Amino acid sequence: MEFIIVTGLSGAGKTNALHALEDIGFYCVDNLPPVLLDTFYDICANSSDTRMKKVAVVADARSGNMFTEIADVISKAKLSGKKFKILYLDAKLDVLLIRYKETRRKHPLSRELVSGSVEDAVALEYEMMKGVKAMADFVINTTYMDLKQLKERVVTLFTSEEEDSLLVTFISFGFKYGIPLEADLLFDVRCLPNPFYIKELKPLTGLDESVREYVMGFDETHEFLKRVTDFLDFTVPLYKHEGKSELVVGIGCTGGKHRSVTVAKHLHTYLVDHGQKSSIHHRDIGKM
Repeated sequence: MEFIIVTGLSGAGKTNALHALEDIGFYCVDNLPPVLLDTFYDICANSSDTRMKKVAVVADARSGNMFTEIADVISKAKLSGKKFKILYLDAKLDVLLIRYKETRRKHPLSRELVSGSVEDAVALEYEMMKGVKAMADFVINTTYMDLKQLKERVVTLFTSEEEDSLLVTFISFGFKYGIPLEADLLFDVRCLPNPFYIKELKPLTGLDESVREYVMGFDETHEFLKRVTDFLDFTVPLYKHEGKSELVVGIGCTGGKHRSVTVAKHLHTYLVDHGQKSSIHHRDIGKM
């Protein structure tokens, strides 16, 4: 049975993540009080209905005071041998505030505060969620993501047949748009020759062969890639041994269209060719 607990900050995209899971065949339950997680898990495990063998539930701050029990509930469930994954949705606090102001929705913790302010509620939830975030198997930071990119990340994470193996996810990005905050490792490829200054290559991306040929046509690129692949060859088995579910590797250049895409694609292909489960996302490839 696949059982996923979706949690995280209000406004970070939990509902959209749940919709993505539903689209790939998960039976989804929203806003389940943490105290019922153990019971609901047993119901699904003992059910003869095949639909109950792929389940995703959202448990979050909407449960109010009951949510403070979630860390204990999860710890006890793991000790009892229950197998599940935790997906945590995160975002920068200032971005969450903007999202709430744009939608004019009330934060679920506002009623718990005398001030009733969104700012205080977001800050309170951030502190409340620290322990749960530390327990998560997967963390997706949606600060610089659009809905399509979030769905792609969720679908990639939970459509693999190899449930217990490490997934290495490469994210190409542009530094001028901000670093991917969920990245475990970051590599800056702005030191490599830039196709942006070649007139015929500027409008293209690292998905185009001519751009890849240009970036790969320099000795420093090959030396850079050799050193990074050697590093990954050494560290990936260590992360596997640690029991990590996903290793997120950010590859950044200035705009996220040329060098970062080329290098991320090369590293992704390298790992796949060597039998390592890997995925790739080009966060800023469509931006100007």
